[in-house]
Amino acid sequence: MNTATPIVIFGLSRGVFHHGALGIARSAGRLGIPVHRIARERWAPARLSRYSRGWSRIPDRASTAETLEFLHEYSSSVGRALLIPIDDAASVFVDEHAQTLAPDFLFPRRPDGLAQALSSKREMYELCMRHEIPTPASAFPESETELLEHAERGTFPSVLKCINAGDAPPTAPRVAIVEDREQMLAAYRRMQSSAGPNVMIQEYIPGRPETIWMFNGYFDGRSACRVGFTGKKIRQTPPYTGATTLGVCLPNATVEDATVRLMAAVGYRGILDIGYRFDQRDGQYKLLDVNPRIGGTFRLFVGENGLDVLRSMYLDLTGQEVPRTTLAEGRRWIVEPWDLASSLTYWRRGDITLGEWVRSLRHVREDAWFAADDPLPFLALWTGLALYWLPRRLLSRR
Repeated sequence: MNTATPIVIFGLSRGVFHHGALGIARSAGRLGIPVHRIARERWAPARLSRYSRGWSRIPDRASTAETLEFLHEYSSSVGRALLIPIDDAASVFVDEHAQTLAPDFLFPRRPDGLAQALSSKREMYELCMRHEIPTPASAFPESETELLEHAERGTFPSVLKCINAGDAPPTAPRVAIVEDREQMLAAYRRMQSSAGPNVMIQEYIPGRPETIWMFNGYFDGRSACRVGFTGKKIRQTPPYTGATTLGVCLPNATVEDATVRLMAAVGYRGILDIGYRFDQRDGQYKLLDVNPRIGGTFRLFVGENGLDVLRSMYLDLTGQEVPRTTLAEGRRWIVEPWDLASSLTYWRRGDITLGEWVRSLRHVREDAWFAADDPLPFLALWTGLALYWLPRRLLSRR
């Protein structure tokens, strides 16, 4: 394998405890690929990884032109690199400025506006309707008045989501399950953007986290799926609504076929992270969210030969053969501190027993933070939680 081409991890949203960036550094770094990070934050545990070759910060108020110039200068110092956005804002930024960035970086070239369309919950919903992909029924109120009208004729619980996460207030939840009219109005006011309507109401599909299925894959320049994995959540954070804290690889042909069909129809290229929920009421897998980028859970999905979506894209974009692989059925991956906190919530609500929790940790093949060959980020994580996260959490509750 030729590992001469470096990787630049690019983010425009703050992610001090972003385990996805650490996963990229380890997956590529263990092969000998130089990995660099461009981020908003000055410090993060991932910065201490033995596989991190460089860390540079973009100022919070940098303009578009300044950000492009920053990336150009960075490329001049490290060479033409593979550019990997790790949040929605960065993904949309790369797509919007693909022509300017192309001489300096390697990345999949997608149809104009596709990343924005898939990142937007509203446009994603419309794509599902157009291509006959099952998805929860949704409404898009333009004002509080329309929201309250929907509350009068709607059913509870309901789910509120930010249509464009990057436009929401920094402290607002991205997803909220509401039980009545008052909770709906309070959540709407917290999530609404000053730029315009940014909250959708989505049908609530009952079920535990195990009903949520994921697909991780890489699509080449012809929108052909070169590698694809499926699995499901066991626990998540925040509990019942958030990102995976414990997941397992399992085959699901229905989820895989629906995803491959939709991505071929829209001409998608690059790494994809997508989620579905199985609706026991009608037996359908309904699409919930699309991340047109690498997801924080990507290291759950590792084939029997060690291939993941990052390595697959690296090989393809550097002109090397992408080998076939098979799903490592039963493989589990965990985000240690967040899973512990979520487990306590599930236990208090009677959704898990101590014995079930112990059994759920069997077959965990990889931790998001701990690694014997790279221990410093794990130690820095717990230090950061004690000095940074916990005091702020206690202060916000007070």
